[in-house]
Amino acid sequence: MLGAILDVAGSWKARLDHARLKRRWAGLRAKGMHLGQGVNLPASTWIDDPLCFLISIGDWCGFGEQCLILAHDGQMDEFLDAGLIGKVTIHESCHFGSRTVILPGVEVGPRTIVGANSVVAKSLPPDTVCAGAPAKVICSLDEYLDRHRERIASTRLLPWTEYKLDALQPRQIQEILSAVEHGPAYLTGGFSEELKGLGGTERTAYDSTAKPYGVQYLKERNHRIKGS
Repeated sequence: MLGAILDVAGSWKARLDHARLKRRWAGLRAKGMHLGQGVNLPASTWIDDPLCFLISIGDWCGFGEQCLILAHDGQMDEFLDAGLIGKVTIHESCHFGSRTVILPGVEVGPRTIVGANSVVAKSLPPDTVCAGAPAKVICSLDEYLDRHRERIASTRLLPWTEYKLDALQPRQIQEILSAVEHGPAYLTGGFSEELKGLGGTERTAYDSTAKPYGVQYLKERNHRIKGS
């Protein structure tokens, strides 16, 4: 009985959290912040609310838990009686690891990946993978993707449709433990399922006017290269 009550309570909490998240997105847009399509902006991402109109986030961007996006810096205020404010422009398909701090006056991307716990103090170039405090370029996006493609070709793959992380059964847990016993494995197909509306990451609404997401962009780019 208690388990059934907790299940119902959990379901209602999930609905409430979803509604609150959508209300937050709408509120930021109403205050002048550009929040693109297909964006994963969790409730734990701290936004410089009074100055959110200085912040722009492009289509398909994603943020790990507890990221901070700042449009002002008041550390010098006591000494100079002045605080710094600046735009933050994040272009499409940028992804930030958990607890990344993005400072005012920076431009990121497009298609830039930033490692967890990084501090984005200066603008970062497109099509790169960056990390550190301050964040610096580690490699190109193509180099990063090629490394993962090689690993995917020789590593066990776990289809997302068979291993949904919010509903794993004991057998599936044991299979995942077996798959990662000698190193990381890959869950595949999750983003494709999201595009079909079949669950996964909560994103802002999107339609055909959104910028090309990663797979689309790479296909179009490769087609242009072959045709040139």
